[in-house]
Amino acid sequence: MSPIRTAATVIGVAVAVVRHPAVRAAVRAAPLLITPRMREMATEATLEGAFRAGALARKLVRRP
Repeated sequence: MSPIRTAATVIGVAVAVVRHPAVRAAVRAAPLLITPRMREMATEATLEGAFRAGALARKLVRRP
């Protein structure tokens, strides 16, 4: 399959998924389903990822 046909297929599937009523309902309900514990875990994971990215950048880019 050519890359253009593959891209067109992926776009078509994405549009179909986005238009599905169950997906729309899940997206609308998502903010109501997030608990404070889940938010805290997401914050911790984001900060840990940022710290690791910074540590890796410090190893890769040396100061002149």
